[in-house]
Amino acid sequence: METPLERVLDIPRLPARRADSHKGDFGRVLIVAGSRGFSGAAILCGRGALRGGAGLVTVACPADVQNVVAAGNPCYMTADLPDHAVELPPADVVAIGPGLGHTANVAGLVRELITSFAGPLVIDADALAALAPGSSMRTVPAVLTPHPGEFARLVNKSVTEVQRQREELAVEYAREQGVVMLLKGSGTIVTDGTRLYINDTGNPGMATGGCGDVLTGLIAALLGQRLPPFEAAVLGTWAHGRAGDLAAAQFGEISLTAVDLLDHLPAALVADPV
Repeated sequence: METPLERVLDIPRLPARRADSHKGDFGRVLIVAGSRGFSGAAILCGRGALRGGAGLVTVACPADVQNVVAAGNPCYMTADLPDHAVELPPADVVAIGPGLGHTANVAGLVRELITSFAGPLVIDADALAALAPGSSMRTVPAVLTPHPGEFARLVNKSVTEVQRQREELAVEYAREQGVVMLLKGSGTIVTDGTRLYINDTGNPGMATGGCGDVLTGLIAALLGQRLPPFEAAVLGTWAHGRAGDLAAAQFGEISLTAVDLLDHLPAALVADPV
């Protein structure tokens, strides 16, 4: 008999930082992202991790865009993207996917990370394309962050079917694969198969390129600060949407950009849920 689904309403919070804290206390986050023409995805994801409070952030990207990515923010480090996961810089958390492209090398790197990396993973965007529909995932924590089209491919359904059964399909996938599923869209869903959270922050102005990259980095940072995967995904989703609402109040929905989310994340992360 399946355990009844618990509907979560409370938003987790990060604990207060001790006075004697150091950067090692808040996680080494590795962002694997970017490619020619998509260096902005890597920059936004790295900046999302910084704004989310990660102690150390490294962005691993292809060598031909590394200078561009490095110029995107002086507070993270960069590394050349290797061919194999074992050659990646050390990290407590890895976020992979934004702007990586769909090459065979990318697919191989994603699969290696899924099977070999011992810490939490955030799998987004192009990294999701490397997952075979219905394939078994992993035994250590992972947060998947698909939009409806990406999720439809994972579950062998049409986008229409996914949108009609968002809760049921997300819960079923999370339960079967042992992951946290964050299904984007109006009323973003977060579930680990036994708990379900429906987000009520955010607005249509966030339907613009780069917002998802910020969310991926933010969740990775929260994982690096030792929030469990479900709680990190819930807080990240709520704060990301709240930052979008604050940005829309200042700039309007039409002019909102992903960079505006980054500027409003500090206020969102300390705000009380309403």
